[in-house]
Amino acid sequence: MSRQDHNGPHHAWKERIAERKARRRSRFTTKVERKQKIPRPPPFRAPGHPIGLHVLARELDALITTVDETADSTLVRWHPRIKRLSFRGSAENLARYLALRQHDLSGLQERLSELGLSSLGRSEARVKDSLAAISATIGLLNAKAEIAYPPQGWSRRGADLLMRNTEQIFGLDPTGPRTRIMVTLPPEAAETPTLARELIEAGADCARINCAHDDPATWLRMISHVRAASELLGRDCKLLMDLAGPKCRIMEISQPEMTVEEGEVIEILGSLAARSASNRKAFSISYDTAVGRLAAGQRISIDDGKLDLIVEHVFAGGVAARVARKRTKRGRLRPGKGVNFPDLDLDMPALTAKDLADLDVVIEHADIVGYSFVQTPGDIVQLRSEMRRRLGKRPLPALLLKIETRRAVDNLPELIVEAAGHQSTAVMIARGDLAVEVGLDRLCEHQEQILWLCEAAHVPVVWATQVLEGLVRKRNATRAEATDAALAQRAECVMLNKGPHLVEAVRFLDDILRRMDRHVLKKSPVLGSLSAWRTADARGDFDRSKA
Repeated sequence: MSRQDHNGPHHAWKERIAERKARRRSRFTTKVERKQKIPRPPPFRAPGHPIGLHVLARELDALITTVDETADSTLVRWHPRIKRLSFRGSAENLARYLALRQHDLSGLQERLSELGLSSLGRSEARVKDSLAAISATIGLLNAKAEIAYPPQGWSRRGADLLMRNTEQIFGLDPTGPRTRIMVTLPPEAAETPTLARELIEAGADCARINCAHDDPATWLRMISHVRAASELLGRDCKLLMDLAGPKCRIMEISQPEMTVEEGEVIEILGSLAARSASNRKAFSISYDTAVGRLAAGQRISIDDGKLDLIVEHVFAGGVAARVARKRTKRGRLRPGKGVNFPDLDLDMPALTAKDLADLDVVIEHADIVGYSFVQTPGDIVQLRSEMRRRLGKRPLPALLLKIETRRAVDNLPELIVEAAGHQSTAVMIARGDLAVEVGLDRLCEHQEQILWLCEAAHVPVVWATQVLEGLVRKRNATRAEATDAALAQRAECVMLNKGPHLVEAVRFLDDILRRMDRHVLKKSPVLGSLSAWRTADARGDFDRSKA
């Protein structure tokens, strides 16, 4: 594409901004002229409402102007990075949403609700039209001469675009629930061709291969079985391949079958050769640089928070840390378990040497590439460059951004723009690592905000980590897990981890998602008829003769 092709839309965008400002000036002039020439009746004051509608209209107009100006400034900065024309409208909506949410809207929401108007609680996917519709209604109540509502059908446009993006990335499923189901394939999927068919028949829409485990030969057998089952069943089951990324893991342990107790002090090392003279239990980690950066009082979390440790003192080549909390009976340490450092900002490379080697296989077979521990727009640029080098002129696959660190949450708007500006993009809320990074108390808040932000960008979200874990592993789902699975229906896709009862878990989840589709669409209740209660008369419990 020539420089002129790139600059053309950029100039067009600037022209649109200039036209918008001119219209605002013109609107203001018209209002002044109208006040001078036409006597107007006193403004309507809602019964019991402290402010007249004309004051509310002025406040809303000022908010719209501020949102437009802030969004325009953001779009000028984002525009050079967006090469995918189909993402331009979504980027504009995302910029408006970010601009809108810089303001505390709680007071405005309450006043709008008191008048029976929209409280902006469902404005994520269509910010401009939501504000315009409210402004038009207030104008109508204020008896303005000119009312301009957004075009008919505006309230569904954002949701429809999000659904199209979901179908493009996670496939079509005309008879299934709105939310897609992703399954993590176990090693048996390579040796048992029927497993892929059983999973797809149960309701799986996307098969995930975790490249942190197994090897390319095993992956290729899994892929072959998934493709064959999809063709046999006439289902569009997409294939996600997760690059392992720079996750820090336990490498070696000082004794076999090593378990720890609360209060016990153990050593964390760059190498087992660095053990101190004490006879403490010890393990080494894959990212030895982290050991040298730890300080007394800092936290270490193992196996997605099953063990919490606090550093007590530092010595050459390692640290001694006390087990502060154990969330499992056994407290077992094994090679391969993940290690997190919530108090360290680890500047690890997003792509490891293993990832680059795995990418040779991934790029040829995956419909979606999962990017683990992505943190900055530069990480995305690097991966896209490696993809392009392998693909040549072939189209890029979809990209799944796995949000696993506090830094990734902070950078999420920029990550979305950098990724979706070039290729189809989805976001995964990787709740295991993220909970360790931000804390369980903040996880709930973060996952809600990620859902809202991604809806504003029309980017599908995957709800992941420990969904129906008890059912998948032990055939015994808890009540909390069932409720979590129901809440996951607000995302566009739900991920199940591998386990011996995975097929049964897919069926159970498919049923839950279908049931929730009758009642909820994202954040909005769907007010169909209630079947949980019937009238006493219909049940025959009400005896008129005794009334």
